[in-house]
Amino acid sequence: MPLVARNISAQKALKEEVPEFAQVRLFGTGNELLKAYLLKNFFENFKLILDLDHISEEYDFVLNDYFSKYPQKVVIPPSFNLKFIEVVYPREVHISLDEYLVKSVPITPKIIVQPIPGYIQVGDIKLIPSSINVAGPNMLTTEITEVLTATDTLKNIQNFTNRKISLNRPNRLIEYSLNEINYQVDVQVISERIISEVQIQVVNVPDEFRVFVNPQTVSLTIFGGVNRIAEIYPEDIFIYIDFEKQWTPRLQFFKPVVVTPNDILEWKNLSPRNVELVVTKGTS
Repeated sequence: MPLVARNISAQKALKEEVPEFAQVRLFGTGNELLKAYLLKNFFENFKLILDLDHISEEYDFVLNDYFSKYPQKVVIPPSFNLKFIEVVYPREVHISLDEYLVKSVPITPKIIVQPIPGYIQVGDIKLIPSSINVAGPNMLTTEITEVLTATDTLKNIQNFTNRKISLNRPNRLIEYSLNEINYQVDVQVISERIISEVQIQVVNVPDEFRVFVNPQTVSLTIFGGVNRIAEIYPEDIFIYIDFEKQWTPRLQFFKPVVVTPNDILEWKNLSPRNVELVVTKGTS
């Protein structure tokens, strides 16, 4: 029979799991026992109830003594012509309570996206919402730093996808404000675009030097999702020369370092490939 703990104080939570079921001995005809065995899962009012109303921290229920004293806690539907005799297993149930804690934690996706050839995932997987409230005993809830989604693999994706996914709950004592969330994945066909007039920056220049770049801008070709690269402006690309690491008086031309947004597949055809640095002394 299902074993249910009820009437826990609003400020308390179970620190340890209570067995979901108890093995019991019932008296009745063979037909009644067979009917109960087959249909018990369809009746909510077929259960053993442990009332925790007056428990503050810990208590041991000796089940047969408890149900002898409180026979109304043995709930059997009237349609089952059965008589409760005793609990066979477990003989005792230990109840341990802890302070009830609620906190918000981020959700981490366990989702693999595999676009079809010629397509690319643009940006990260978007979770809606990106965090939920978890609640339960203080001892367990304090240790929770993230909630994982179920594992899912999206194969041969070629467009924007919006789906639902359940959340993993490692312990029955922990409650979630939501049991499933939405997630979105943006997949676009791969295209290319030339970006011109990207300014070259010189970084880590000591105060005693003045540095001029010739030419001051370059162009390059970027590859990525067709809609994403259409949104790229020259200022979204960081092209620089690290004076402290790259400059030496023996050289005149230097190769810039290119940093593109994370969701850009790659870049090619930097023009020109090398730029001139003119370095002078003085700050004025």
